[in-house]
Amino acid sequence: MKKPAKRALVAVAAVGAVLVLGLGTTSVVNAVATSRESDLIETYGQTVTVDGRQMNVRVSGSGPVDVVLLPGFGTASPVLDFEPLVADLAQDHRVVVVEPFGYGLSDGTDVERTTQNVVAEVHEALQELGVDRYVLMGHSIAGIYGIEYASRYPDEVTAFVGIDTSVPGQPHMDTEFPTGLMSAARNLGLARVLTALGGDGLDGSVYSDHAREQMTMLAHRNSLRPTYLDEMSHIAVNFERALGTTFPADLPLLLFVEADNATNPDWLALHEEQAASVEDGTVVPVPGEHYLHHTHAPQIAAGFREWEAARALTTG
Repeated sequence: MKKPAKRALVAVAAVGAVLVLGLGTTSVVNAVATSRESDLIETYGQTVTVDGRQMNVRVSGSGPVDVVLLPGFGTASPVLDFEPLVADLAQDHRVVVVEPFGYGLSDGTDVERTTQNVVAEVHEALQELGVDRYVLMGHSIAGIYGIEYASRYPDEVTAFVGIDTSVPGQPHMDTEFPTGLMSAARNLGLARVLTALGGDGLDGSVYSDHAREQMTMLAHRNSLRPTYLDEMSHIAVNFERALGTTFPADLPLLLFVEADNATNPDWLALHEEQAASVEDGTVVPVPGEHYLHHTHAPQIAAGFREWEAARALTTG
């Protein structure tokens, strides 16, 4: 073998050895950090039994109207994530934040993450709490789940409020995710490395350092776990099944929407079309990014109060 070829083989072997060593290190660091964090994650809320597993919820405040909050896909801790909005709304509403399976402090599940299953589980949790008439409010993918939910339980849902919610027919939702590679990345500790490099992704300064730390640890706990990956793998089929569906025509609809979505110029128009499909639909453009409740919680709460007062909504 010529010397240049030998040198190339030696170089490849050296790179391979470095990669193996590096991955071994990240795997060990991830395992140690995960074990340590399990003792540092603080409990909150209460649990209810759903399908034989424990689902975490938090009930805050009191008032004539119950509001049920549902998170966007992959939210590490819905309770902590929604806290700025809940703190405002709970002054004169009873607010229930539900952490579906695989989110926050809730158990994972091996039940497929179809829209139908997610909706049924959330409903069972509310039934366990005795919450049976409420405004359904949600972020992102909760817009898809919300259509199914409101259609299935029309005697319980008195209105739907969306926070930059997903809509049937929005583009790019047929992506097939490499969930196998993602699972391997988690096991090798690479997901933790990427999270550290990319930051916590929390907008604004409304969260304390302690809350940010807790959400980061819960993200390490829940992200790319089997329940998370199963829901991710069902995104395309759940959106496909939602094509052509709408909220019940007589359900009041309030949609807070990112005013200028650079990646989807039709974003606002899609929501205006959705609002026009019901008898009482309102769209409120908000000059922010997707997680509007991080940066515009006071505006959302105030807008909701004004809107519900004009309709004399009650759920008690």
